[in-house]
Amino acid sequence: MTRSPLHGPTPQEHVGALLDQLVSSGAESGLQVAAYADGELIVDACAGVPGTDTLIHGFSLGKGFTATLVHVLAERGILDYDTPVAHYWPEFAAHGKERATVRQALTHTIGVPQLPVGLTPAELCDWDAMCAVVASLEPLWEPGSTSGYHGWTFGWILGETVRRATGLTPGEALRMYVAEPLGVADELYFGLPAAALGRTAPLVEGNWAAWLASLPPTAPFVRLVAPNPSVWTTAELANRQDYLLADLPACGTTTARAAARLYAALLGEVDGVRLLSRERVNLAAAVAVEGKDRMLLAQHSKGLGYFLALPAMAGETTSFGHHGSGGSLAFADRARGLSFALTRTRLVAGAADTSARVLADAVRAFL
Repeated sequence: MTRSPLHGPTPQEHVGALLDQLVSSGAESGLQVAAYADGELIVDACAGVPGTDTLIHGFSLGKGFTATLVHVLAERGILDYDTPVAHYWPEFAAHGKERATVRQALTHTIGVPQLPVGLTPAELCDWDAMCAVVASLEPLWEPGSTSGYHGWTFGWILGETVRRATGLTPGEALRMYVAEPLGVADELYFGLPAAALGRTAPLVEGNWAAWLASLPPTAPFVRLVAPNPSVWTTAELANRQDYLLADLPACGTTTARAAARLYAALLGEVDGVRLLSRERVNLAAAVAVEGKDRMLLAQHSKGLGYFLALPAMAGETTSFGHHGSGGSLAFADRARGLSFALTRTRLVAGAADTSARVLADAVRAFL
């Protein structure tokens, strides 16, 4: 499994060479790639960053961490998918959300993807203030009736539910229930501890910010999900210290190795640790909603907190995970027993966003 049929380079050697080419050509500024096959680390490579233990902010890559945390808590009986969020967080019941469930939060069907116009980055980083804002939102549609990407609010809805159910902040719960068991407590975060700032690579803009700016003002993403440029998921925001330190479960900062290890431990044992039962993973990764997403205006299949069949996942519904703004990606491929993660420092969109597919295909070719 770790060497091609013709006894060519190993996956580590092949992917490492590809990373070097991408960075030396100027197409990329910094990349990490990690992959596990059947619980074995087969790739842990980087180029353009100090090392594979360098932390890189991956924006919505962290939603996969949040979903995983919720499933771990559900398996332990601490949370229940079909219990209303308001059972754990009574204030959330305002404006007709009293029956909106944890399952609906995971599938982006609760109906509150919107943020107030004029929201500042400092306000974005204020947990209590943002939870109060989200609790007071009126649904844009009947909860459960349709799906629209809750780009920022996903984190507060599920994060505050976790906090109310466990008594731990989302970051503390992620550490206790996911990161520490996996041995990656210093590599897998929502908000960073101050001591980790020095080993976090700054992000740089490719064409991502320009692509966001090119969206028409009527596009739901810029009209509702991120209603002003100060809270767009750009390098400028991600390089702010207050943002990196904030406990924001819609986002995450990690190494590719830690993200791939998380997904590997969903597929099976990794060094004796398995995060969820096979039955729970099959439930979480099954198609829960599909069709045109009301915020992204594209066709998507979603499981419980994960996207399915993204292009870099080879478009296969047996693969589940999450992407992040600017091209980061982490997923598990149930058919191949593979987990894969790409973290990156240059944020790109459209035709420039090819590295995840190229590198994931390169790994798949060895299996």
